[in-house]
Formats: sequence, C-alpha cells, structure tokens
Amino acid sequence: MSKEINNSQYRKEAIKKMLKMLHEGKSEEEVKALFKEALGSVSASEISQAEQALIDEGIPVEEVQRLCDIHSAVFKGSIAEIHRPAQYELPGHPVWVMKQENRAIENAVRQKLLSALEAAEKDFSAAKPDLLRALKELEGIKNHYVRKENLLFPLMEKHGITGPPKVMWAVDDEIRADIAAAYKAVEAEKPLSEIKAAVKKAADGILEMIFKEENILIPMLLETLGEGEWAKVAEEQHSLGFTLIEEPPKWQPKEIDEKPKKPVPSSENPQALSSGVITLPTGSFTVEELNGILNTLPFDITFVDRDGYVKYFSDNAERIFPRTKAVIGRDVKNCHPPASVHVVEKILSDFKSGKKDEESFWINLRGNFIYIRYFAVRSPDGEFLGTLEVTQNANQVRSLTGEKRLLSE
Repeated sequence: MSKEINNSQYRKEAIKKMLKMLHEGKSEEEVKALFKEALGSVSASEISQAEQALIDEGIPVEEVQRLCDIHSAVFKGSIAEIHRPAQYELPGHPVWVMKQENRAIENAVRQKLLSALEAAEKDFSAAKPDLLRALKELEGIKNHYVRKENLLFPLMEKHGITGPPKVMWAVDDEIRADIAAAYKAVEAEKPLSEIKAAVKKAADGILEMIFKEENILIPMLLETLGEGEWAKVAEEQHSLGFTLIEEPPKWQPKEIDEKPKKPVPSSENPQALSSGVITLPTGSFTVEELNGILNTLPFDITFVDRDGYVKYFSDNAERIFPRTKAVIGRDVKNCHPPASVHVVEKILSDFKSGKKDEESFWINLRGNFIYIRYFAVRSPDGEFLGTLEVTQNANQVRSLTGEKRLLSE
C-alpha cells in the first residue's frame, strides 16, 4: 500500500475522488477523515493537478470555485511544507513582496476592520468612520490581485497550469465585490445585522485567500518557475503598484538561468525591439518611429491574432487596464475574469464568422467614462487577421462644447 501512496498518479486520483465527494454533498468531516487515512499530506502541485483534471473532465470552473473554500479547509494544515531557497525570502523578490503585503492586509483586516466592527456593535455612529476607513484601505487589495492576475497567471498558463488561475481569479473578483458591498452597507447605514454579515464575508474571503496564496499558489510557483521568469516578474511588478506597503527594493537574482524549470515554447516569448524600416502601402517608418507613434496615441490598443493569442499592446500614459509583457502569447480568454469569458468568446466568434466587424462598450470606472471598442482586422481580401481592442478615457471628449479655433497659450 505504501508504494501506491507514494505513486503520484494514485495520489492525484485520490484527491480528485475526494473533491468529487465534496461536490456530491459529503461532509467535510467524512472527507477529511478519509484524506488523513489515505494520504496524510499533499503538495500544492497535486491539488493543482487534481483541480485541473476536474476542469478537463467537464466540471465548470464555477463549480471548482465553489469547492475551493471547502477543500482548502479540508486540506488546511496538511499541505506538505516545501523548502524554499533563501533567495525567495530576499527583499524585493515577488514571493517576499506577496508575503509582506499579506501580513499588511491581514493586519488591516484583524486590527482595523474587525476591531471597528466589534466597536460598531456597541456604538455604530462612533465606529462608522473607522469601518469606512478600513474598507477603503482594503480596496487597495486590487493591486495585489492585479499583479497576480497579470504577471503570475500568464506564466502558469504557459506551463500548462490553467485551471487554478481561473478559479483563483474568480474568487479574487468575489472578494473585490464583497469589499465594495460592505462599504456600501456601512455608508448607507444598513441594519447592523446586514453590515456585520457583509463585513465578515469580506474579511473571511480576504483571509482565506491569503492562506490559498501562501500554501497553494506560492509553492506551486516555486515548483514551476525558473530564475529568469522570476526576474521578469520582479522587473514588471513595480509598474502595477503595491498594497499597504512601501515600494519594495528592486530584486535581481545573482545568476539568471534563462531556462525555466519547465520549458516554455519559444514562440510565446516576445521578441526584442529590432531595427530596420517597415514599408507600408502609404509610407514607411523605422521601428523606433512606429513604436513612438503607437505609444503616443491618445488611447491604448491591444491586438489579438486570428487564433486568439495576444500579440501586441501599446504602452503609454493613456492605458486604462493593466498590461504586462507576460501577456504576450497568452490566450485572450485567460486575460479576462471567468465571469466575462463568454462575452470575449462571442466577440471573437462573430468577428471570425463575419457576422460583425465591430463591438463597443462604455463603463464608468473610478469617476472616468471609459469607451471600449473592438474591431475585426481583415486583409484587403476580407480574410480575418485578428481583433483590435481600443480603450479610451472619454471624459475630455464628452465635455467639449462649442468650437476651439485658436492655439492654446
């Protein structure tokens, strides 16, 4: 039996069986007892592989997401400790940054938010400003999640790990929504029972995500990514902002092994800026000129090729939604929260079939009116080449009135 237990395939199938038992309504106590008897401990990568297998077998991502909180509670305390090289704990390393933020987030939840909630049960009016202040502070968690979703998830996908990022992104979205809902409940002075439930839901979600990041996500990343990949994450993380900590120092490994622990297809790696002239039917540019022009446009653009992979994005001050170099070569469906993937798929399908040539949306985001347009890019013969996304902050355009015929001073 010991040989079976040490067999990776056996262990993965056992974990899948237990997750299915949870899915079928078995209690946590039943599954936890079986888990301890059969396996004793389990690594983060084995949980990841089991989740991926369930998704591959047709269980919707939303279902695996629903099970996520349950099975993490079952496995809590039993995930095998993975020894980390000391450099992963050095200031500025992405793992170090995540943990520093998690300690700050944890402190904000326990010492500020939950303390204010306890005070609110005695005197809501006096505690209301502290509650709102704590929730507003925790809204900054978006930077923590955006870095994870735009730097780490693309690398996981390139290594074939697609299921866990989808599940975790969906939970991230729920947490962001829960924080916003709790803020609105406090601001509107809803009944104390509603406020307590909303705040507790947000707090519990945040703390549970910290556990998942540190006991599942980080060990999985350390098993998978090479030093060259960590160096790229460390280089780009400063462009996306941090949560509740000062900007960390720059980190670089002493020696960069450009080969990841698991090979990534070279076709997915962005090419360096080359020299030369690009000649078009109506003129020509040097590569430097073209790059400058695209980055000077008063809106940002992203190009997705005919097969649905991100091929290019402009990098200018007008960018509304975050983009990192890790997105190059990423399946565009994985660049969006699971809840909106069906919209992306419908747009691409309509463009490919010729049913549509463009689609547009407009939203209010942090006080700005954002205009988002999608265009089918076609050859002169009508062949579908890909999709162009154009995103613009339209506040200034919407405010224009009358005429302007003179130069500004």
